[in-house]
Formats: sequence, C-alpha cells, structure tokens
Amino acid sequence: MKIILASQSARRRDILENLGIKFDIKVSRADESMSPALTAGENVESVSLRKAEAVEKELGITPEDDTLIIASDTVVVCDGVILGKPKDKAHATEMMRMLSDRRHSVISGIAVIYSGKRISAHEETEVEFRALTNSEIEAYVSTDEPYDKAGGYGIQDKAAIFVRGIHGDYLNVVGLPVFRLFRLLEAEFGVNYFDICSK
Repeated sequence: MKIILASQSARRRDILENLGIKFDIKVSRADESMSPALTAGENVESVSLRKAEAVEKELGITPEDDTLIIASDTVVVCDGVILGKPKDKAHATEMMRMLSDRRHSVISGIAVIYSGKRISAHEETEVEFRALTNSEIEAYVSTDEPYDKAGGYGIQDKAAIFVRGIHGDYLNVVGLPVFRLFRLLEAEFGVNYFDICSK
C-alpha cells in the first residue's frame, strides 16, 4: 500500500513519521474556503475531503491503485467564532487576547480516500489557556510561531506554557486527529495501524 499525506503541514508530517508510517507528501491545491452555513466540524470535514480529492485527481489515482490518501484541516473555535491562521501581528494579538483565561475547542477534520471509497470525520479537543499578560502576548506574537497555525498558536511549541489543561486527543490539537484517523481506517477500510507501521 502507498500512503499519501495531502498536506504541507510540518506538524502532520512529523506525527506520521513518529508513528513509523511510510508516506509521500503531495500538497493539495484545493479551495480551503469555509461556508458560514456549515458548522466548524462540517467545514473542516469538507475542506479535508476537498484536499484529498484534489490530490486524487491531480495524481490520477484510480480505485484499482493500492493508494491511500489522508488529508486534514484544523480550526480553533472560541465563543462560536472560527479562528483560522492569523493574517498579521494585530490579528494574532487579537486571537491571543480572545483565548486568554478561557476554554476553546480545536476541531480537526480528517478525510481518507482508498479503493474508490471516501470517508470524512472530525475530532474536537477542549483546551484551556491561563490568563496571559499583555507583555506575554506581545512577546509571543513577535515570534514566527503564530502565523501558520489555526488559532495563532502551537501547543507543541512556546504556547505550551499558556495551556492550563486539555480534554481530548492532544495530537488533534497539534494538527492530526490520530485516534480518529486510525479508528476510521480500521472500521471503514480494514486497515490496522500495526499492519502499516514500519517500526
């Protein structure tokens, strides 16, 4: 079986590599816009599936090919507001102030295409930040970290010092809902992790 990760995210790549999965990367050129008519979970599922289907089409993958495509998309939701990647320093600062001393949800969609079958799902993890000072926010948004991450932070990096606690899948917050992915692979495609793990 050939596995393709339809993502340019270094975090998703690292997660799969650490799990001992051999895969190729193909960056999707899919439209990642979201619809206000859909919930956050529906939106990330839709975007994830578009990413997977774009790679399937570009590579000309057919149901007869033994090729499994994985795609994912992540957003942060606070007070019903979907937070994607910050556009600039002011936007990142606004996000950090919104998340300070509050709980929010990190929602990741996952989509898999294999043997002509396409399945999508999503996972939600609750994260709680402690109160952040203005100087901490200023220092954090002055780093490179916030700008390629949903919600403007990476739990695995410097923002770890802000996190009071989480409830749910930690790796979902990093960017790939590993628990949901492998439950889905086994239930829907009969693919067991230990059958494709190379370590």
